[in-house]
Amino acid sequence: MSRTPVEDPKGVEEEALRPFYVGKGSWHWISAEQAEQAQALASGKWADALTGIDLPWLCWNVQSDWCLVQQRMVASAGWTPIVGFDPRIGPPPLIEGARLVDFNEGLDLPAMSMMFPIEFAWLFAPRLAFWHSDLLVREPLFRRLSDRFKSLRDGQTEAVDMRLGWLRRLRGHYGRYWELIGCTTRQASLDQFNAGCGWWRHPMAHPNAPTGPQATSRKKYMKDHGVGILMWDEQAGGDVVAINPGPLHEGHCTRIGNPHYRKTSPTDARRDLSKDLPSNYDLREVCAQLGLSHFLGPPGSSD
Repeated sequence: MSRTPVEDPKGVEEEALRPFYVGKGSWHWISAEQAEQAQALASGKWADALTGIDLPWLCWNVQSDWCLVQQRMVASAGWTPIVGFDPRIGPPPLIEGARLVDFNEGLDLPAMSMMFPIEFAWLFAPRLAFWHSDLLVREPLFRRLSDRFKSLRDGQTEAVDMRLGWLRRLRGHYGRYWELIGCTTRQASLDQFNAGCGWWRHPMAHPNAPTGPQATSRKKYMKDHGVGILMWDEQAGGDVVAINPGPLHEGHCTRIGNPHYRKTSPTDARRDLSKDLPSNYDLREVCAQLGLSHFLGPPGSSD
């Protein structure tokens, strides 16, 4: 008696999560049609929205009050806040001069992170600074980073240095450049795309990924966000300016290394920072600890 094959439950579950993986930025999960659509939107609607803006800084909304603090900090350093948002949350209030962009319009994904648009920065911005939604930085360091981002040559990218030392490399672990905070320029972003590198996960599945021996050499790298930037640096002659991660840790309101972090959303691709972040960190306390209270407004207010 023949039996009907049973599908792998894990595979079925992952396939159901495909649109969430796409929204987080993954060359393994996105279809060719979706990638083409994203590029058309980037060179069209996204570029139109940023017309006339020389210093755009992406602030990704997962919680309005946190995003407002980030917008105010960005504006205070002479940048224009470009406000994107997870479609599960919607847009936040905007400060004066901020520019709202619905990066999901036309893609209609159930969730989206800032990783999605920064992969296509070359199509819509002369340079693009960015930072995690759960990161705040002491003002002196923030202004130093801002000045460094402004001075990047076209063709350079600046990112947090998570490369591993020689001993770990001997064991096959190379690390990555991290998008915790950083900036890319148009030419760097284009070079990365042409080299099959970039910010998204699984750069080995990039449509421009190399074949042959170079493809084999890429297998030694991990598959996480930002590993493509490390590949660009080490294998494609890229120019990456490294940011020391140490001083950033105190303002990174993350589950990483926090044994008291309470997970209030799924731990897979559906993870929802709008639930996890305010459940674990009090914005006013964090701002007070970092000397940023002057960037707070009355609860629920915008400028």
